[in-house]
Formats: sequence, structure tokens, C-alpha cells
Amino acid sequence: MEEGKRMMWSWILAAIGVTGIFLVGRKTIWGWLILCVNECLWIAYALATDQYGFIAMAVAYAAVYIKSYMHWKKDEKVEEWI
Repeated sequence: MEEGKRMMWSWILAAIGVTGIFLVGRKTIWGWLILCVNECLWIAYALATDQYGFIAMAVAYAAVYIKSYMHWKKDEKVEEWI
């Protein structure tokens, strides 16, 4: 992949990530979904650009997002009981 396209895609993926974080802050499930899909896109980017360190980053971020979502849902259920 040529340098210009790599730069463009990294900015696009970063923007998608920021959008996901914004939506998580608004307490919507869409934020979590966008963040997990974005990590899949980062893996594709890593493979296309031979930057395999991004795969480890994407897997770690996805694990944190999934764990955080589960914690968030658990807290939400506790609040319903109160």
C-alpha cells in the first residue's frame, strides 16, 4: 500500500475510533459495536501494510472494550434494581 493511502486509512480508522468513544460516553451500545468493528479494520490495515504490531494492539483494545461493555451492562442492571 502506498504511503498516501496508508496515511489516509490511519486517519479514517482513528476517526472511527473517536466516534465510537464519543458514543460510549453517550451510553449507547453503538459505541461498543463501532469500537469492536474498528479493531477488525485495524487488523485488516495491519495485514495490508505489514505492520503486525497493530494486530496485538487491536486484539488488546477489543478485549478491553468487551470487558468494559460487560462491566457497563452489569452496572446498568444493578441500577435497575435500586
